[in-house]
Amino acid sequence: MQVFLEYLFAGISNGAIYAALALAIVMVFRGTGTINFAQGEMALFTTYIAWGLTTKNVPVVLCLLVATAAGFVLGAVTERVFIRPIERKSLLATLIVLLGLFLALNSLDGILWGNQNYTMPSLFPNSVSSFVSVGGARLYWANLGLWIVVAVLVGAMFQLFNHTRLGLHMRATASNRESAALSGIPVGRILMLGWGFSAAVGAIAGILFTPLSPDALGLGEMFPILIQASAAALFGGLDSPGGAVAAGLLMGIVEALLSGYVPAIGGQLQEAIAFVAIVLVLLVRPQGLFGSKEVERV
Repeated sequence: MQVFLEYLFAGISNGAIYAALALAIVMVFRGTGTINFAQGEMALFTTYIAWGLTTKNVPVVLCLLVATAAGFVLGAVTERVFIRPIERKSLLATLIVLLGLFLALNSLDGILWGNQNYTMPSLFPNSVSSFVSVGGARLYWANLGLWIVVAVLVGAMFQLFNHTRLGLHMRATASNRESAALSGIPVGRILMLGWGFSAAVGAIAGILFTPLSPDALGLGEMFPILIQASAAALFGGLDSPGGAVAAGLLMGIVEALLSGYVPAIGGQLQEAIAFVAIVLVLLVRPQGLFGSKEVERV
């Protein structure tokens, strides 16, 4: 039981990060119809900003706030400057721009901060003795804090979507952009805000995840997480924020349990779980477990 709980705790922690990034991916997809392949690198860039501030003895909480604001600005500028001018031309052009942004941000990280790995300070106590015993297993405060912050973040996003005027405008824009514009909704501004919120969520996820492992902050940190989060978004449904969150948690737990109980699965093979999930979903249920099937009227 103790070993099972330790694997479960690790899986929930990873799944919470997958869920947060999957939610960010769904936010962008619902507005633009494309997957933001630069989502992970945008999160990494803002995480580097937070780390840089910690080296100047800035409190970690303040670093988180600054990086979140920077992520919002980065996402909003990306939509306004790079996506909006070309998205009407073709979906392929948008994908190429996002892949280019992926490479550009990763290269910029290397230029600004170098190729070495760094340790990101945690918002919560993160020493080997900072844990509470649950069923004989160690639940570290850093993991528990991550769960709480991600739960609050997801709850805030759902509150925004479902119980605010801005959320109503975002849902209307995602449903039918042309009809929303005819109804007086400032579609351009709503899309820009959606990208901004998405990048801000990614920034928070990166800053929460990086401290869990020593020297985890590096140029290749976010790409595997982006793969898992994209799989979660597809698995749960690209038009279902709740499905993306549930799928992210499920994938994190399954990954941890398989890695723990099946020794052959580990390292690079963990990423294969995401690819298998993507293939199965596309073959069996392309709209995802909780997504809605698109109906075309003729």
